[in-house]
Amino acid sequence: MKAILKDFPERIETERLYMRPCRPGDGYDVHRAILHSRDQLKEWLPFAIHEPVLENIEENIRSAYADFILKEDIRLHIYRKKDDAFIGSTGLHRINWNVPKFEIGYWIDTRHSKQGYITESVCALTDFAFDYYQAKRVEIRCDPSNLNSRRIPEKLGFILEAILRNDSISVDGKSVRDTCVFSKITK
Repeated sequence: MKAILKDFPERIETERLYMRPCRPGDGYDVHRAILHSRDQLKEWLPFAIHEPVLENIEENIRSAYADFILKEDIRLHIYRKKDDAFIGSTGLHRINWNVPKFEIGYWIDTRHSKQGYITESVCALTDFAFDYYQAKRVEIRCDPSNLNSRRIPEKLGFILEAILRNDSISVDGKSVRDTCVFSKITK
């Protein structure tokens, strides 16, 4: 089946959260979250380097929504059930439908950090990839120095397969960084 024909549910739910595809109009919530979290995110994520501009964020979300429709990339926004507060973002990236395999990425509005929300959402998304899309492999990649990000796959039982040395350039472009590659596979 062609990727564009692959269905996706309206939302994925956990005990405290729901995740849904990003969609036009989400820019305000994402913009506000980046403004509050920029100091913590800018070392790791390119979109946080510069002061966020609402129009640019909305444009990026609309591009991501187009990628979602094509099933080339699946960006999801995370919301808390009790009050519909925007928590952060996750998704299935670097998709290879032939295997199928996915990479999960994530970031959080730091006002909601240290409450287990990202662990909860990544756990549910991992299960979803295996159950719904019959994934053979799910990866999480992160900088070894990003301890908060690294704890997520470690808590969820992902296997550290490798640390790729001098694999990427730092977000600020000033140094070379390593990359941890964590995975879960079907048996």
